[in-house]
Amino acid sequence: MKRTKEPTYSQDAQKALENHVLQSSLKKLQNRFGKGVMEYWAAKDDDELRDRVKRRRMSTIENLDVVLSLLADNVQKAGGHVYFAKTGSDAVKYCLRVAQKNEVKTVVKGKSMLSAEIGVDKALEQQGVEVVETDLGEFIIQLAGDAPSHIIAPCIHLNRQQIGKLFQEKLGIDYTDDPPELTRAARGALRRKMIDADMGITGCNFACAETGKISLVSNEGNIRMATTMPRIHLALMGIERIAATMQEHQGMLQLLTRGAALQKLSTYVSFVGGPKSEGDPDGPEEFHLVLVDNGRSKILGDPEFREVLACLRCGACLNICPVYGRIGGHAYHSPYPGPIGAVVSPLLFGMNQHADLCKGESLCGACLDICPVKIDLPRMLLALRHKLAYGDAKWQARQHKPSEAFAFKLYRLIISNSMFYRLALRCARLLQKPFMGKSGMIGKMMGPGARWTNDRDLPPLAREPFNRRWKKKHSRNQKRNNEVNHG
Repeated sequence: MKRTKEPTYSQDAQKALENHVLQSSLKKLQNRFGKGVMEYWAAKDDDELRDRVKRRRMSTIENLDVVLSLLADNVQKAGGHVYFAKTGSDAVKYCLRVAQKNEVKTVVKGKSMLSAEIGVDKALEQQGVEVVETDLGEFIIQLAGDAPSHIIAPCIHLNRQQIGKLFQEKLGIDYTDDPPELTRAARGALRRKMIDADMGITGCNFACAETGKISLVSNEGNIRMATTMPRIHLALMGIERIAATMQEHQGMLQLLTRGAALQKLSTYVSFVGGPKSEGDPDGPEEFHLVLVDNGRSKILGDPEFREVLACLRCGACLNICPVYGRIGGHAYHSPYPGPIGAVVSPLLFGMNQHADLCKGESLCGACLDICPVKIDLPRMLLALRHKLAYGDAKWQARQHKPSEAFAFKLYRLIISNSMFYRLALRCARLLQKPFMGKSGMIGKMMGPGARWTNDRDLPPLAREPFNRRWKKKHSRNQKRNNEVNHG
């Protein structure tokens, strides 16, 4: 996913730290949803719900071939089409074939991270198809030519004044920063697209194998319109986003809406799974379900990372993460930002390509505490770091930054040998003198050390090591005690 000549993780992180609008929005988001969800988990009546849903998720994932087969059978019985796409490219080609066969000119979309993962929008636009996002946040992002910065709040890096200017420029309305007015303008523009659209493309929150239905949650009603007004509905679904039974599905839905936005239930929950029947007042004439693998089977085959497939995509880990809370989502260079993105992106798109993500996380464990299904992301972040430190043939991971590995080996050699350690300390005391300021602190360093002193001063090494001072003090006390004891 990462393109050449893109800004690096560090560059985008620095840019985010200087963005006052983003910093203010992230603080509000984490104070409201991050803290709110943690308080809810601590006070909820059913302490076992999260563990129960997690056990069922893992059981279903470990029997994925069986439940996916049952889902496909039930969708086809209802008159729908099912396509298994091994890669993202296969999924895109299938979407293009459906669009070309039905002479599609306009597509309206419901928010889908999977569509961003496989790049279906760009492929359709290259074929002359107009693609319109209908989720308000995604619509704003599309108008701005920008990228989402949060899983459920894609335009959190923009404020209402910036959106007002954007709407004035792109929609031709008078400038306003009044949220109801801005929403009304977006609704007017999107309703016309909904009426004219030939095909609706959505993601899939969860599918239920038992019923053959997929469920879609939203708070705006756009997804229900995108799935019922166009004559074709095509749903993109990662193969892991499935429940075996309605009972399992119910628990997942409960935790999803609580974890995402502290809601008991979202405003709209739609269940779809086939074309409209004779006599139905609305619904698509064709329904296509595209089951996308694109690297998920490889994750499934590795017990070390399989657990990450249980993710509900609620975004709760973003709302508590101290790293995401400072740098936002753009630095991750992936449709999946935050702690979950720091694990999923290297596994799906390449460990070396996204090596900075797992190294940038703090390992504080807050993502594990807030996750509705208690996914142990810190453990997997450490596993990724280990593979990048030593290389891993199974994941085609090369050793990342060999010079860094050499530096740590040298450090280990020095601290494990007392003679080398003392010699290194003496050299360091001499070398630090040119960098010490009038305050007695080290205010400026060279090379990699400069990145530490750009934002803070470092205390210098003590003139005399602690062990030597201890011996001096102890010998003085011993001498004094001897003098007292001998008169």
